[in-house]
Amino acid sequence: MLKSNFSTDFKVSKGRLYKEKEDNNRSIYQRDRDRVIHSSAFRRLEHKTQVFVYHEGDHYRSRLTHSLEVSQIARTIARMLALDEDLSEVIALAHDLGHTPFGHAGEEALNRAVLDYGGFDHNAQTLRIITLLEKKYFDFDGLNLTWETLEGIVKHNGPLQKDNLPFAIQDYIKGGMNLEINTWCGPEAQVAALSDDIAYFSHDFEDGIRANFFSMEEILNSFKILNDEKKNLENKIKYYSKKRMVNEIRRLIISKMIDDLILQAKDNIKKFKPQSSDDVRLLGKALIVFSDEMSVNMKEIRKFLTTKMYKHYEINRMTSKAKRIVADLYKIYSQESDCLPYEWKRNYDNAKNSFFKNRIIADYIAGMTDRFAINEHKKLYDFNKGW
Repeated sequence: MLKSNFSTDFKVSKGRLYKEKEDNNRSIYQRDRDRVIHSSAFRRLEHKTQVFVYHEGDHYRSRLTHSLEVSQIARTIARMLALDEDLSEVIALAHDLGHTPFGHAGEEALNRAVLDYGGFDHNAQTLRIITLLEKKYFDFDGLNLTWETLEGIVKHNGPLQKDNLPFAIQDYIKGGMNLEINTWCGPEAQVAALSDDIAYFSHDFEDGIRANFFSMEEILNSFKILNDEKKNLENKIKYYSKKRMVNEIRRLIISKMIDDLILQAKDNIKKFKPQSSDDVRLLGKALIVFSDEMSVNMKEIRKFLTTKMYKHYEINRMTSKAKRIVADLYKIYSQESDCLPYEWKRNYDNAKNSFFKNRIIADYIAGMTDRFAINEHKKLYDFNKGW
């Protein structure tokens, strides 16, 4: 097994872009985590779509609740693998900061709007937020997070191709730290990435049942991951409420996925014998993975949720409205920049060319919550409500 905290000892960290005196009471990754939690972008996740727009119901998940769930799972797995829990946690908490209002629907619309100006990618936007757009400190823009945190956020889904980098990552690399984009990320980031999968696979079905998109019986008949408990669960349906059943099924799915990931990761660690996080980065493939059987189960769950939930006509209607709102907002700001708030208008006017002017508009829209975007759209496009 990997040595405890093998990748996180401060002496082997690649540090921060701007040198700072470290805190006597917190590790460097605890400090990163705290900066993310206290950021404006993190707070805004409370009113950003996971699947359902914020006003559809109080109990549906938002980007904030999803991020908290991912971080809890990531800490558990990191602890069992003797990795740094704080590093896995901060990557998990920050991984969705760059999402637009209305989730992937908003991202698709914004990407289309700025396709001629570098496009839009939510993961790259996360890097832009934490290295530039958050403005809280005297000595630097951004949060000045450690190299390991930035690298984990940028590469948690795998290595990147230099000739196909999103604008925000290209822009950072020019004047920031070398994030070694062609290698795999460290083990804590790999844990965070798969914790994201565990969270949304196990939780989205709960939101789908709450929305009456499918039944408990459909879940039991479609999820092979539950085969061992199927008969017992079918008997329980007769005696327990839907709410309790959903909770028990969710718990089972999370436990099975975590157990599988830990066992497979331990097997890989024993097989490849990495002695440092750099050994993991240079392995040529992911170290932290699910077993082949669990990967098949997860593909099955993804297919079910895509068919029954993500492409449900009610979701499609929300998606359609969301895309139109984002497209309309981009159109009016690009044609009438005087509609931008003062600080954003000043940045727009000072931008050196049309490329960066359009990036400023993209930054402004991407930072909106669902609620703010809806209200802003009403003010700008509904004559009666614009006064």
